[in-house]
Amino acid sequence: MTGTLTSPSALTAADRCDRCGAAALVRAVLPTGGELLFCGHHAREHSARLEQMAAELFDSRAEN
Repeated sequence: MTGTLTSPSALTAADRCDRCGAAALVRAVLPTGGELLFCGHHAREHSARLEQMAAELFDSRAEN
């Protein structure tokens, strides 16, 4: 079976940080298929561990 990889949809105002409920700015897609949403503060706080886990990060701050 083959598939096409696509980027996750853009974050909206309804997307909230999984840690604190602030507006989500970063989507972390885990190798297991799950995803986490983070505000800028929590994305920075957890970035080292996410990199260790080989999570793919989609940072909406880089789009501005």
